[in-house]
Amino acid sequence: MSIALITGGNKGIGRATAARLIELGHTVYIGARDPERGEAAAKELGAEYLPLDVTDDASVTAAAAELTDRAGHLDILVNNAGVTGAPATLDTLSADDMRAAYEVNVFGIVRVTQAFLPLLRGSQHPVIVNVSSLLGSFGSITNPYGQQYALFAPIYGSAKAAVNMLTVQYAKELPGMRVNSVEPGYTATDLTGGHGVQTPEEAGANVARWATIGPDGPTGIFAYKETIAPW
Repeated sequence: MSIALITGGNKGIGRATAARLIELGHTVYIGARDPERGEAAAKELGAEYLPLDVTDDASVTAAAAELTDRAGHLDILVNNAGVTGAPATLDTLSADDMRAAYEVNVFGIVRVTQAFLPLLRGSQHPVIVNVSSLLGSFGSITNPYGQQYALFAPIYGSAKAAVNMLTVQYAKELPGMRVNSVEPGYTATDLTGGHGVQTPEEAGANVARWATIGPDGPTGIFAYKETIAPW
C-alpha cells in the first residue's frame, strides 16, 4: 500500500492535497504540530495523524521513528508546511524575520527530508514534492509582464528560491527518486488572507498530480500545473 506524508496537512493546501491523495487510494499521514487540529483533520479526512513540528529536531526525529514503526516505509513526501513571514517593507525588513520564516520554509524541509530519507529508500518508487512559489522564481520575478514582478516579498520569495535550489540538489543526489518543486497556484487560504484565484481543492489537485508521478516521470524540475515553470 502506498504511504504518503504531508507536512502542515491539517489545513489549506496540505489538507486538500491529503484529501485528493486519499481519493486516489493512498494511505495519508497528516503531519501537524497541533495535536487537536491534526487529529481532527485526520478523522474528518480518513487519514492518519503524525505529530510533527518541522522546526523542532526532536519532533521530526520522533515522527520518523513513529512512521517507521507504523508503516515501515514512505512512498510520497510532500513538504508543504510553510509561512509567509512577517510583512516587510524595505525599511522594516530584518534578519530576525527572515530567520523565523526560513526555520519553517527552508530548514524545515531539510529536517524532514533528512529524517525520512531512510523510509523513502524503502519505497520502490519514492517521490518528494517541495511546495514552492513563483515568487521564488527568478524567471517570474524579473519578468515585467508577469504578476510577480511588482511584488516586494524578500522573505517569502527568497525562502522559496532556496526551496527550489534544495530541490535541484536533492534530485541530483537521489537519482532513484522523483524530487520536484511545485507551484500549487495562487490559492484562497489562511496563508493568503482568503485571497486567491482558485480553491484549496484545485491547488491540492495540482500538488497531488506531481506527487503521484511514476518512476519515469521528471525530476529536478519546477512544476506549475501541467507545465514547467522557469527557475
